[in-house]
Amino acid sequence: MTTTLQGLCSMATRALLEELAAAHSHRTGVAASFVAMGGVEAARRVAAGEQFDVVVLASDAIDKLVAAGRLDAAGKVDLARSGVAVAVRAGAQRPDISTGNALRSAVLAAPRIAYSTGPSGVALVALFERWGIADDVRSRLVQAPPGVPVGSLLARGEAALGFQQLSELMGVEGIDLLGPLPPEIQITTVFSVAPVIGCTQPEAVRALLEFMASAESAPIKRRHGMEPA
Repeated sequence: MTTTLQGLCSMATRALLEELAAAHSHRTGVAASFVAMGGVEAARRVAAGEQFDVVVLASDAIDKLVAAGRLDAAGKVDLARSGVAVAVRAGAQRPDISTGNALRSAVLAAPRIAYSTGPSGVALVALFERWGIADDVRSRLVQAPPGVPVGSLLARGEAALGFQQLSELMGVEGIDLLGPLPPEIQITTVFSVAPVIGCTQPEAVRALLEFMASAESAPIKRRHGMEPA
């Protein structure tokens, strides 16, 4: 008898995976439960040998865990593409972010700028370097601790402008979502899923991954601010 599949994921995909798991369970009767945390901590726990059936992280993190012998390369599936969005505290002035130049000006004007850990945060800092403003804004950057939403820093007034995956900013109380980064500078993360080597229910995991990659799952991904990979 199949028991609940145990999964691990980053915060960016938590809500998406809850809905995908519920839809899959409704179709098959097989339940799946995902523990969500900061991506860096999630990767560390898998690398340390903690037992899960399936892992969902940024694609490069999945590849590193494959190389470390923790995840099954043959079962890896690209799940969704996720972009970065911009937000301010609810009721605050809404700066223009319609173009790269407009957003650059908004960043330079912001007294405190919140961003996340993980690949999107690294890419955002690299963007500031390309813009030539890294030294100007370094003292005003506030990095949210792993697992802490950037939106919560905005809502508490700890930052004036915030950047995080759209999926993590959607629905956060106390903030106004300005929209995605302009297309010419958008930071896109591909989230992938892979079985853990030695998982005890490989057939059930395979069926879950097939559903996650199916056309049927696409509307769910879009509801959570992502696109099918």
